[in-house]
Amino acid sequence: MAHLDPDHPARPVLEADVRAAREIVDPVVHRTPMQSSEAFSDLAGARVMLKCEHLQRTGSFKVRGALVRLARLAPEQRERGVVAASAGNHAQGVAYAARRLGIDAVVHMPADAALPKVEATESYGARVVLGGDRVEDAMARARAQAEAEGRTYIHPFDHPDVVAGQGTVGLEILEQVPDVGTVLVPAGGGGLVAGIRAALPDSVRVVAVQAERASAWAPSLAAGHPVRVHTGRTMADGIAVAEPGAVPLAVMAGRDVRVVTVSEEDISRTVLALAERAKQVVEPAGAAGLAALVTRRGELADVIDHGRPVVAVLSGGNVDPIVLRKVFRYGMAAAGRYLHLRCTLTDRPGLLAGLLAVVAEAGADVVTVSHVRTGPGLGVDETAVDLEVVTKGRSHAQETLERVRDAGYGAVER
Repeated sequence: MAHLDPDHPARPVLEADVRAAREIVDPVVHRTPMQSSEAFSDLAGARVMLKCEHLQRTGSFKVRGALVRLARLAPEQRERGVVAASAGNHAQGVAYAARRLGIDAVVHMPADAALPKVEATESYGARVVLGGDRVEDAMARARAQAEAEGRTYIHPFDHPDVVAGQGTVGLEILEQVPDVGTVLVPAGGGGLVAGIRAALPDSVRVVAVQAERASAWAPSLAAGHPVRVHTGRTMADGIAVAEPGAVPLAVMAGRDVRVVTVSEEDISRTVLALAERAKQVVEPAGAAGLAALVTRRGELADVIDHGRPVVAVLSGGNVDPIVLRKVFRYGMAAAGRYLHLRCTLTDRPGLLAGLLAVVAEAGADVVTVSHVRTGPGLGVDETAVDLEVVTKGRSHAQETLERVRDAGYGAVER
């Protein structure tokens, strides 16, 4: 089996490379399900299929590339061990692959990495080192350890073996949906989308989907080399990459790939819809591709062939339950199903009960009630009441708000 030359890491990965990588991947990974979805087909106006890679071993596609990269290490490299850096998915993929191959692994993670991801990485046998505020800090420490101890640094996306391994997702898509017309893929560093692009024929359109707050692909493709951009905080932390990899870019630059961005609201509403309509729990980054299909129909009109299926890759499902709760809440608010009101009341018995009665009569569900008795703008005999209310949608939320105001309560939406 040919080994992709690490001394020329930016050469394009070809379909033959992906097929060779599959010989390593197939005996180990799950062939993840392909699920049809009438609900999302109706929303997108096309036949939608969901590639459930969030059901993969370790909870994401990352294990594919890690397996190929580690399996192709020279004996002396295996002996010295490997080191990686990640906030979650890559960490678990490397840890699992290392245990499978009997290689000692160290993974550097940010100090605030989610506890379930840290525990999962350790459960696969890797030693986790926490520190720093960002993944970039962890990467710097991992590289320093690699140099000091002679370990091999396992990059999360910028290596031909990794890209080829991730591309095996594309081969499965082609076998499961032979007439596929378009594939939408979450894109951070680009390992997954580049691998899928390499695996598929040009007759299949590929769309790389980024979070608006971490959108480095368009400027990088325009410049012809990786361009570093400023990234903001995003719930889609799995694709919050400031600079794409040179290897993925070499693949993408030579093939037709559309780049689309999605907002925080788009992502959160899609995560919520996946749980409600498809019964799938997917992390925000993993839902980005489907979010573009549902919310950017006009922008994607020229790459969607309505006579052929559209596949959205659900790339990961590793999400902290606390974060998932916040994302669901954000998604409900974005969909107009979550209303936060502040009402200023005279501090007299019975007024709060009256306010709650108005909300109940409107058919809305009060989730929390809190009081603010002192603060700017409040008189000595006044209290502010914050209500968190669940409604049936935007029109119902507006109706509830109007009823509260008509009843004489000075409600302000927060």
